[in-house]
Amino acid sequence: MAPPPAQPPRLTHFQDGLPRMVDVTDKAATTRTATAEAWVRLPPEARAALQAGTNPKGDPLTVARLAGLAGSKRTADLILLCHPIPVTGADVQITLEDAGVRIEATVRTTAPTGVEMEALTAVSVAALNVYDMLKAASKALEISGVRLLSKTGGKSGDYRAQARENPAP
Repeated sequence: MAPPPAQPPRLTHFQDGLPRMVDVTDKAATTRTATAEAWVRLPPEARAALQAGTNPKGDPLTVARLAGLAGSKRTADLILLCHPIPVTGADVQITLEDAGVRIEATVRTTAPTGVEMEALTAVSVAALNVYDMLKAASKALEISGVRLLSKTGGKSGDYRAQARENPAP
């Protein structure tokens, strides 16, 4: 006898075929953190401009860091069904490495929903600002490797991504 057909998954962000914001009113506010990363690959001319400090637009890494911090706070304006939450802490680190510019953001809150999207938005916005600041040196910059590295708190528990052999995808 064949097993009964599986029930289709319950869609949390759609009801009766229409998009909706999930109601988190009754969820307890808990402490949550999320860390994400992104990479910007640099062609030789962009790396040279960055290292020599000759980029015509100024310091891309400082601008990108500020943009990432601002992006973490504006996530609900950009991700349509994301709840606006209080970002109680954010840290964006940007380093120049052999593989390119590495961006890592950690975002914290005490809220009824997580901060994964805020951390992912922070690194994405920072990466876009690196591109914008260095595009005069080269149009061949490449953004890649945007991913969640870890999260803590919430109903789904903690998560940690597996390490990659090649740091810049």
